[in-house]
Amino acid sequence: MANIIRNNRETNVETLIPLFDLGKTSPTTREVADVVRQGGADALSGAVRRADAARYQEVRCRSALNEVKGMPFQWTLNPYRGCTHGCHYCYARRYHTQFELGADDDFASVIFVKTNFVAVLRRELQSPGWRGDYVAMGTATDCYQPIEGHYTLTRRALEALHEFRNPVGVVTKGPMVVRDKDLLADMTRTAGCTVCVSVPTVDEDAWRQLEPGTAHPLQRLRAVRELVDAGVRAGVLMNPIVPGLTSRPALLERTVKAAADHGACFLGCNVMFLEGGTREHFMQWLAQNHADLVLGYERLYTGKYATGAYRKAVAKTLQVLRGKYGLDGRASSGEEAAMPPVIREARQRLLSW
Repeated sequence: MANIIRNNRETNVETLIPLFDLGKTSPTTREVADVVRQGGADALSGAVRRADAARYQEVRCRSALNEVKGMPFQWTLNPYRGCTHGCHYCYARRYHTQFELGADDDFASVIFVKTNFVAVLRRELQSPGWRGDYVAMGTATDCYQPIEGHYTLTRRALEALHEFRNPVGVVTKGPMVVRDKDLLADMTRTAGCTVCVSVPTVDEDAWRQLEPGTAHPLQRLRAVRELVDAGVRAGVLMNPIVPGLTSRPALLERTVKAAADHGACFLGCNVMFLEGGTREHFMQWLAQNHADLVLGYERLYTGKYATGAYRKAVAKTLQVLRGKYGLDGRASSGEEAAMPPVIREARQRLLSW
């Protein structure tokens, strides 16, 4: 392998092509980045194009558990990089730039598959230094995107975590998660497991625009119901709330009610944030599809996050809606009394957003 990428500064794309024709050992992610840097995504001659038109490049990873900072959890697991769901707001788009790929179409059409992921994870779980910390799975790319049906990396990684009695949380937009409800239920009863199904909105127009490759929101909600009925602690993440497209109070309420109607154990939400890669992609998409919102976004997003006042208004509205529909651990009786003034205030801030 090393002799394939010798003379890195002088090696041309034609010399690198055999790297993906050997058919025996997948390249490392670093080697993939070197190839793309010199020849672009088209230089990935070993990437397999499937019926969904995406190209899948098998790679080897050096580690599976990824330590993160500034999050509610310390460790993440992501068996794939890139995602055919292609959500325009996805913060993980910026991670594709680490492979010298673009945060636009490349994110949804060039997917990296870590073929040795489970073996590396098992090795790390066996390490004397591993303390069995909570692990979040699917945080940088969806671990139940359609290719999981072929590789089953997520299923096998969960089996390893279960074997070691390691607590885990799963985030996904993929209804395929119900395939593993038996395992997830066992994990819920032992070390602990939580499944967060992402359903930002039940509005079909917003869904089609913002999440072009995902399953219908109601299909995802039916997955929540099936998981809960199987004994899994499963709930809904309305992440992200997209200003001007999914943020109207009446629409927020429809989504919260739908989550409650499908048995969600909890409901979380957050307003969309925009940073490198994702910001450029989303603003370009917005200009092409909702030019009337661009000026408002420039005022709302002077930095990574929407203004504090806007985020507080959204949080306050969702707090009341969770109470009304029994998703905050309190009875819903009496919550309606607090609804009108809050909704009126929210409408002032959010109706045009």
